[in-house]
Amino acid sequence: MTTVANFGGISHHADLDGPVHWVDFGGPADGPRIVLVHGLGGSHLNWVLLAPLLARKARVTAVDLAGHGLTNPEGRQTTVQANTRLLGRFLREVVEEPAVLVGNSMGGLISLFQAAHDPEPVTGLVLVDPALPMVFGTRPDPAMLSTFFLYSVPGLGERYLARSRAVPARRQVDRLLELVCADPSGIPEELKLASEHLIGERAKVEGLDKAFLAAARSVVFTTSKRGAYYAAMAKVRVPVFLMSGDRDRLVNVAAARYAARRFPHWRYDEYANVGHVPQMEIPEVVSERILDWMDANRLSTSAS
Repeated sequence: MTTVANFGGISHHADLDGPVHWVDFGGPADGPRIVLVHGLGGSHLNWVLLAPLLARKARVTAVDLAGHGLTNPEGRQTTVQANTRLLGRFLREVVEEPAVLVGNSMGGLISLFQAAHDPEPVTGLVLVDPALPMVFGTRPDPAMLSTFFLYSVPGLGERYLARSRAVPARRQVDRLLELVCADPSGIPEELKLASEHLIGERAKVEGLDKAFLAAARSVVFTTSKRGAYYAAMAKVRVPVFLMSGDRDRLVNVAAARYAARRFPHWRYDEYANVGHVPQMEIPEVVSERILDWMDANRLSTSAS
């Protein structure tokens, strides 16, 4: 059995109106806090290649949002807004000190909303291919467009997810990696095995499809409100590091370039031949860039 423990993480649960799963990846006692926030359909496993590298200089924690990973819905809402509130409680009641948020995809959107609307527990913001409003004139990836269309239609989304779950766990993992990675061959076998194990654990839980579709539809709705999204961006007062893979099929790199032009005081890095999950595709590069950025912005010491 391959789990997060194979990557140096220790699983915990906190009671935040129901059990919330999180992982402690350790780090130096006097280091700054980093909290990792996964994307739609993701989990703590999205961070297992990056977290140990960051933990050389920081205390690193990953959280599973409601309806994701090992945090079961438990009757909770799984919208962007609900999971933003859950993240805020996690920061205050579990982490208990200000932290740098590192969010990927939907997790980037949620982390940004946290920093914009409830900034007290946030010292810095790293957006890794975050969900962003589409730029006019760009053409979405056909596979992404058709998938999210199915998610958005009542009945169709449920049937599509049921068919997806009917295939073997390894095929589910391979399909997802083909979508999110520019070159999935670089993903270690150990991570694929851990992902298969997690699929098996989640298969025992009721209500996950409903929770996932609610989250997916919320992401689409929230990113469609361009004015409100850019207003939230403008409210962020902590240092921001935006990064994007230039072969991201889920969030066109043009959206990241537009955001970088709109907020020129943010740091922006773009990675050639990288997809939607740089933290999995090039973890060494991403860790080095994050830690250098933290040094440059005086975020490398504990805020407590």
